[in-house]
Amino acid sequence: MSIDVTGPMNERYDEILTERALGLIETLHRTYDGRRKELLERREQRVAEIAAGASLGFLPETKDVRDDPEWRVAPAAPGLIDRRVEITGPTDRKMTINALNSGAKVWLADQEDANTPTWENVVGGQLNLLDAITRRIDFSTDAKSYALKPDEELATIVVRPRGWHLPEKHIQVDGEPVSGSLVDFALYFAACAELQIARGQGPYFYLPKMESHLEARLWNDVFTTAQDTIGIPRGTIRATVLIETYPAAFEMEEILYELRDHSAGLNAGRWDYMFSVIKTHRTRGTDFQLPDRNSVTMTVPFMRAYTELLVRTCHKRGAHAIGGMAAFIPSKDPAVNEQAFAKVEADKTREAGDGFDGSWVAHPGMVETCRTVFDSVLGDKPNQVDKLREDVAVTADQLLDVASTPGEVTEAGLRNNVSVAVQYLAAWLEGTGAVGIFNLMEDAATAEISRSQIWQWRHNQVVLDTGETVTTDLVERIADEEIDKLGNPDRYDAARSLFLEVALADEYTDFLTLPAYERFS
Repeated sequence: MSIDVTGPMNERYDEILTERALGLIETLHRTYDGRRKELLERREQRVAEIAAGASLGFLPETKDVRDDPEWRVAPAAPGLIDRRVEITGPTDRKMTINALNSGAKVWLADQEDANTPTWENVVGGQLNLLDAITRRIDFSTDAKSYALKPDEELATIVVRPRGWHLPEKHIQVDGEPVSGSLVDFALYFAACAELQIARGQGPYFYLPKMESHLEARLWNDVFTTAQDTIGIPRGTIRATVLIETYPAAFEMEEILYELRDHSAGLNAGRWDYMFSVIKTHRTRGTDFQLPDRNSVTMTVPFMRAYTELLVRTCHKRGAHAIGGMAAFIPSKDPAVNEQAFAKVEADKTREAGDGFDGSWVAHPGMVETCRTVFDSVLGDKPNQVDKLREDVAVTADQLLDVASTPGEVTEAGLRNNVSVAVQYLAAWLEGTGAVGIFNLMEDAATAEISRSQIWQWRHNQVVLDTGETVTTDLVERIADEEIDKLGNPDRYDAARSLFLEVALADEYTDFLTLPAYERFS
């Protein structure tokens, strides 16, 4: 092998960084990294075309796939038949236990947006997953000890690897960093696939940030190669795709088709979707400019079209449709809790009524609220895939109708964006990728929305409700004022620098996690 691990080999890392795992990484890198890079270049080409006046739309070259009434995805796999509540969170030791014990049907073990990809988190998270599956995991503080419930009460593990765009600098082939996606996938697959099969389930994944069916085809080929290499039947892997980029919303059926033997459905990744709406049309003036992010609800026309189309598409093809994140976390303030739980209940009621088969929460304290809503609709049924939503007929124009979104751009919204982004980045740079801020669980997606809105507002010279124009000077002043409110300003120096770099640059940075990752050794 000509694969090098440049990160330190800490205690027990040899249980994850095995010869089999590294051999699989090398095979996948050599076979598929060229295609991965070509697809990333294709993303850039599409952005350039849109900047020049092109529009997103349903692809004429894949019309036969959309029109073919016969094909279906594979039947639901064990542990993924009933998904009425899914909890998300990083793979640290405490969260691993709490998520599995939460009462949710599925745990999205997040190595992407809720995880800072330090070397310790990348490998340590895999150890925590291995220990959970083999029931060797525990965690204790001075106040409390944590241990797993019986197996039959635990959530099904579904791992979310990093997106195609992110590298893993600590593993190199021929001196070149390997894709973070392939590292996260291969380490888990090599260590845990056969253990999960022995438990009556399988290696399951959530796939993030894809922008086209060709990227789904790449994942499908990776799955086939990995299964053949390890020696398990093709189709054992199952993957749910997050439809969280604007381009992917126009290729939902094609994405399901490419993964059909490995598909477990689609998820409405609402926060990243808003980020992608801004990012994709960032140079197209105010037609694709959103108001304050907290005023963009799931009932505005373009978001409603997106979720309705997702349910219709999934159920047409026999796949699960999973709803979006409830980011609220319980507070010590009863009034805040009352409002938060009411919003979560209303959001999940809308999703269950629309035909979603389950939905996401970010905190164990929200599991019961979500489950109660879906119980009232599903009853004893594990899902509602038979609710075909043939009444839905979404057009490209409806998906693109951002301009009709009500709301305005306010100073309060600008301040919220600045404060959330700076607080989140400070925690991210310290190694924590999921952070409670203003009673919401924030991850990289909401920080991306915050800095992208500011970038767009500044470039469009947007006038706030106060009459001030969004300028570099205004954003810098507000950043200083919001940091002063937080106290301990020295803690936020690096976060402030990174935030201003990505929010105020002349050229837009595709993902803030790329320059953030460069700050780690």
